[in-house]
Amino acid sequence: QLQFVESGGGLVQPGGSLRLSCAASGFSLDNYPIGWFRQAPGKEREGISCISNSAPYYADSVKGRFTISRDNAKNTVYLQMNSLEPEDTATYYCALLKPGYVCYSWWIVGSWGQGTQVTVSS
Repeated sequence: QLQFVESGGGLVQPGGSLRLSCAASGFSLDNYPIGWFRQAPGKEREGISCISNSAPYYADSVKGRFTISRDNAKNTVYLQMNSLEPEDTATYYCALLKPGYVCYSWWIVGSWGQGTQVTVSS
């Protein structure tokens, strides 16, 4: 059974950096599309970045600041977050996306992990 474990969140000052990890078990992520999402208090969950066989996708809100990557040997997808802003405060999740579609269609396959909390504050 596929399970994701997100980690790497924490409290960081504005302008700081964090690297989130999305480790999968029970399933090989090789070449499958994976997305990063976030949900801020009182807001809907939104897709912010995804990686597939084509160029990575970034939402406008994170473009130029966040970088998604994958290590198939470790069955892990990462999200490097730089120049963090208070607006980036949210719980971050990863998910398997449905193959055969552009990854930013955000079609989720399976269930969510527990997420990792990112708080950007001085």
